[in-house]
Amino acid sequence: MSNSGLPGDFGLLSPVTASPAVAALTGDRAVLAAILDVEAAWAAVLEEAGLVPEGAAAVVAQAADPELYDPVALAERSQGGGNPVIPLLGELRARVRDAEPAALAAVHSSLTSQDVLDSALMLLADRARSALLREVRGTTTALAALVDEHADTLCVGRSLTQHALPYTFGLRAAQWFQGVAAAARGLDALDLPLQFGGAGGTLASATVLTAGTASDPFGLADALAAKLGLAAAPAPWHTNRLPVTGLGNALAALMDAFGKIAADVVFLSRPEVAELGEPLLAGRGVSSAMPQKQNPVLSVLVRSAALQAPAFSGQLHLAAAVFNDERPDGAWHSEWPALRSLLALTLGAAAQLRELAEGLRVFPDAMRRNLELSGPLLLSEAVAAVVAPLLGADGKRELQAVVDAVLQTEPAGQAAAYAKLLRDAVPERLLPDARLAELLDPANYLGEAADISRRILAAYPDYAATTMKGATHD
Repeated sequence: MSNSGLPGDFGLLSPVTASPAVAALTGDRAVLAAILDVEAAWAAVLEEAGLVPEGAAAVVAQAADPELYDPVALAERSQGGGNPVIPLLGELRARVRDAEPAALAAVHSSLTSQDVLDSALMLLADRARSALLREVRGTTTALAALVDEHADTLCVGRSLTQHALPYTFGLRAAQWFQGVAAAARGLDALDLPLQFGGAGGTLASATVLTAGTASDPFGLADALAAKLGLAAAPAPWHTNRLPVTGLGNALAALMDAFGKIAADVVFLSRPEVAELGEPLLAGRGVSSAMPQKQNPVLSVLVRSAALQAPAFSGQLHLAAAVFNDERPDGAWHSEWPALRSLLALTLGAAAQLRELAEGLRVFPDAMRRNLELSGPLLLSEAVAAVVAPLLGADGKRELQAVVDAVLQTEPAGQAAAYAKLLRDAVPERLLPDARLAELLDPANYLGEAADISRRILAAYPDYAATTMKGATHD
């Protein structure tokens, strides 16, 4: 093999994707292997249909070993034809010719570069999806365990950065779980179809190839799809890019769910909040200048990927919208790096998020401390619903005046001020002390938090390995 000496891209500026597992599934060698797999599978389909000499498929399969090819040299030579299939075919044909000239009839017959590359990218995505969903199920299993463990762990719910209502960490974890599970289910259900249309999308060459035989182009296409494990397509989709944009949408949606979790953990692990902590590992989260720091680096990396994903998904839509003629002049080519980057980012982030979810440290005492910063003011909605009717027509106004007065005091004294002013405003004969205490207990104003969590887990039993007490899974 030749070696051009070109520098490699090892992920120095993209640490979230700097993983051998990510490279193995999305790197140049993975792309090369997918292209060769399509060519080898097509040779097998042609032989099974009796359209090429017996034994030709084995010759092609042997020549289609990706270890025989130099992706660096192929990348350089792809500039000559605008895609990597063309130079690769030159080498593949030469190897097959050297081994058995008669087997050449099985190489790329009736295909075009777009058939091979589109199908190879769908194959690449399918392989990456399998690994991605394994990581996701590890994450959702860990999140479901947090839902179960912290069903009654009180914390504060925040709205527009401010304390809003009493909440539970179990419900927060359930919402994280729901976002990831729903997006993963969409990705899992997505069809990744074979592309097969020939030079102009009319199957003209395949029609000639199968003339006078028991085969037809559509049957051959379906056989190739089955052999590769891809979905059969009713027709060529070479200018209708929904398979590509649909995949991009599904990956971006999953990254959105990842990003939500990362954003929450970044905030909740701030020292002044301290409700969560990332898993501890020697050397992780260190600063080059400040030895005391423990940076939430897993969340930071996931967040970095989530911030990049929409642009790559948008690039796929941009390309699809300007797909001119029967093969466009650049739009198709712009899909490839965007789709591969999106796959790599999602795979890398999934591994980081799984580690984060499985080792997340939860600090209920800090959650309770932060909840009590607002104290009974968090129960103003509950108080108004019960007490306002007791005070007559001006009840809501009187209670709002109490809240307004409390908000003018120092934050540290607001909890005590609210309880006192409320007690002064409402006669004890209308609201006994015991009932007022119940109204001001945050544990008594959680609505259906526990049942919402149960319903979320029950909606995605294939992603939740744990079941909350009282949950029913159909």
